[in-house]
Parts: sequence; structure tokens; C-alpha cells
Amino acid sequence: MYDLEVKMRGRQSNELSVRTYNIVIGLILLWGVLINIIMCVCCTEIFMQWNPVAIIIGYFVVAIAGIYLSESSNALVSFIGYNMVVIPIGVVLSIALVDYDQISIMNALVTTVAITLLMILLGSIFPQIFFSMGRVLFVCLTGVVICEIIFLLIGFSTPSIWDWIVALIFCGYIGYDWAEAQTKPRTLDNAVDSVVALYLDIVNLFIRLLSASDDD
Repeated sequence: MYDLEVKMRGRQSNELSVRTYNIVIGLILLWGVLINIIMCVCCTEIFMQWNPVAIIIGYFVVAIAGIYLSESSNALVSFIGYNMVVIPIGVVLSIALVDYDQISIMNALVTTVAITLLMILLGSIFPQIFFSMGRVLFVCLTGVVICEIIFLLIGFSTPSIWDWIVALIFCGYIGYDWAEAQTKPRTLDNAVDSVVALYLDIVNLFIRLLSASDDD
């Protein structure tokens, strides 16, 4: 009984306060966004000269390795893994955003920030609603991935309504992943682990909003 109490006290002493835990998540998210912005502003011309096939292969290899490392129980290793996800996405964004004007990019960015904050608020107030949506969101996202692979193979161009639907799915995922982050022990490692999923949700939301607005 004494040993159990010691372990529980040790676990609690390693945990952050709710406020600190959420601030850490926010700061790590902001780090990823700032890295992407710097890459888009300063490195686009460099990335444009790279071989497209090498970029695609490198993107998947580095990002998948990063996701794997981010599951580590060590906060530093998880943070390295997070950056391995952020950097290849920054390369792809730098190239993709060349086709859009600055007004469209800023509108999509502001809208993404507003929606993210709203979903985080809703995920904090109504976590059970988002948890109940977990399976539906997973099935919908799986269906989207399968459909888009088929569309790519047959050369079908999706209408803007498709991007709005996918954006809606990622809105749900932001609320879900935030609510899930709040159920974990409030350790530094769990904060980093939670950011990886949130970052991917937010980036995908931004891309879909940008694509949808461009099609309108």
C-alpha cells in the first residue's frame, strides 16, 4: 500500500498543471507554424529547384519516421520527431503556396486560426461529444483517402464542395484530438505527442480551406 502511494505521488509530481500543460501544447504548435512560415518566406526558391520525385519520397520517409519518433516516451525524442513532421510539410507548403495570392493565403490562415481556437474551446467544454464522433471521423477520413487515391488515378478533379467537406472533418478532428490530449497524464512528453496530431489536423484544415476558396 505504501509503495502504491509513493508511485502515485511520484507520478503526480511529474505532471504539469493544466494551465502549464496547455500552454506547452500551444507553444509547440506555434513553433511548428513559425517554422513553416519561415520556410515559405525564405526557402521557396530553393525548394522549387529540388527534384519533385525526391521531394515526394523524402516527404513520406522523413514524416513517417517523425511520427514514429514522436510516439517515444522521451520528450526530447518526441520533439525531434515533431520537427521531422513539420519540416517536410514546410517544404511541400512552400512549393504549393506559390500558386496562390497572398490575400487568399492570409484569409485561409486567419480562418484556420479562428476555427482552431473555436474547436479547442468546444473540445474543452464538450469533450464527450467529440469522443462520440471518433469512429465517424475515422471512417469519413478513411473514405476521403480512398476516394482521393481513386480520383488521382482516374484524373478526376474534385469540386470545391469536396474540400469544404474534408475541412469539416478536420474541424472535428481538432476538437477530438484536443479533448483526447486533456485525458492524458499532463507530462511534457504527452504534450509533445498531442501536438503532432493537432498540427496535422490544422495544416490539413488550412490546405483545404485554401483550396476551397480558390475554387469558388
